[in-house]
Amino acid sequence: MDYEPRILALLGRWSVNRFIHDQFAKDYLEELLQPYGEVQAPCRVAGEVREIDVLFTPAAQQVTNLATLGLLGKFATNPAIIEPFRNPASKEEICDCLLKLLEVRGALQREANKNKIPIQELDIPKLWILTPTASATVLSGFRAVQGEDWLPGVHFMAEYLRTAIVAIHQLPQTPETLWLRILGRGRVQERAIDELKALPSNHPFQQTTLELVYNLRQNLRVNQNLEEDDRELIMRLEPLYQQDREKAKLEGERLVVENLLQIRFGSLDRELLAIIEPVLALSPEEFTPLLMQLSREELIARFGRQS
Repeated sequence: MDYEPRILALLGRWSVNRFIHDQFAKDYLEELLQPYGEVQAPCRVAGEVREIDVLFTPAAQQVTNLATLGLLGKFATNPAIIEPFRNPASKEEICDCLLKLLEVRGALQREANKNKIPIQELDIPKLWILTPTASATVLSGFRAVQGEDWLPGVHFMAEYLRTAIVAIHQLPQTPETLWLRILGRGRVQERAIDELKALPSNHPFQQTTLELVYNLRQNLRVNQNLEEDDRELIMRLEPLYQQDREKAKLEGERLVVENLLQIRFGSLDRELLAIIEPVLALSPEEFTPLLMQLSREELIARFGRQS
């Protein structure tokens, strides 16, 4: 009995941390996939009120565009059930995922029987179980083998089960796997975040994903009982977060300066554009009255020399 409070505390910590990461994974996958089809996250299925983490149905006109998401996009070219795990998926958790897939298949079969039409194999979702690692024992227990013509780390079960166990930490560190490695742990996830940060600023998913990662950081920070991986993740994200906030602040101030100059003097010519950087060296409290009060000639005389 003396151990009971300690055990409950450990279970509570594990449950809270898992929930935070699970919610991040669902939000993240939903953001990446929603431009390309219908996403349900979570999706309830019949039986004992089971919830699918992410159920995705691609839009026909968007399938070719899924290449933007690399290996994740390849998973999503057909209907897909995606079940991400923060910790290595146990055999019991994998069995639970298989039950969800079979229940979805059963529902589709009943609908096909009702409409007296044969069920189309391509309409049956494939199940992708995303786990940071997968032991040889687990893989062999489910007869999951490395897929032919697939990257290392993608292990397929028997054909009719339509299921693959994706061991994220076995995936090669290439741009094609980036969007899956974001859901890894430890150094795998940290490196993926570094690669995400290094993407061109106009990449369609960079800023959205960074914001989700920063939200994860904030949610983890409020929890006092963190695992070592989570503490390291917060430390890694802190400077990136501060850099982004500073960049956003400077971009906002630049927009204010440009708008004030345009309101007062119309279009921005070469001379006015040249004074923007020197003006931004001042705080908004300092530059705002100057931009409102000084004439064009006075502004150029004051800040043009600095440029």
